[in-house]
Amino acid sequence: MFGFVFFDLDGTLLNTIDDLANAGNYALEQLKLPTYDTEQYKYFVGNGIPKLIERILPENSPKELKERAHELFSEFYGAHSEDMTRPYEGITELVCDLHETGVKTAVITNKDNVFAGKLIRKYFGDKITAVYGSLPGTPHKPDPYWVERALSDLGADKRDVLYVGDSGVDMQTAKNAGLTSAGVLWGFRKENELRENGADHICKEPSEIFDIVKSV
Repeated sequence: MFGFVFFDLDGTLLNTIDDLANAGNYALEQLKLPTYDTEQYKYFVGNGIPKLIERILPENSPKELKERAHELFSEFYGAHSEDMTRPYEGITELVCDLHETGVKTAVITNKDNVFAGKLIRKYFGDKITAVYGSLPGTPHKPDPYWVERALSDLGADKRDVLYVGDSGVDMQTAKNAGLTSAGVLWGFRKENELRENGADHICKEPSEIFDIVKSV
């Protein structure tokens, strides 16, 4: 049995895409730039807000425009990050089952640490052991920096950790950190991306995560 599960956040635990898209489009509207469909944002997110801003702005946008768009995005998202965001079906039950079984959980996300912590507290309370979000000056996934920090903080052996995410970035993160990975199909990306990036397991339902945890 795995003693630890490390989760990605956006597209894995919570469906955040509508609120992220609304914040991105708000910034673009304020800057008098074209907006995007929500579905397109599934391929813009995943590498942190700076990279999201870079992807939605015109190519070779000046630094000042990127900074202003970042400010507008953060301002709007800070006020509206919970408007449409919800846990995926079966996720709350999964987190509760892991907690009750004594499995320790952590969230490792490229989302800004303040936003990540706020959302996890709202939807999962104290059932998630630790949250590691983006902070200035620290690398983003797939760099294993925050995974290694979580391993140290929680006293976890790599062989005892299952890493769960919905994107190629997550599968690369698990591989870079030497962890077993599970790619989920209810999030923002497709199965081929997960497999191409080395997913050890593919899960169609949250309950399958619990099955993997118990099977080892």
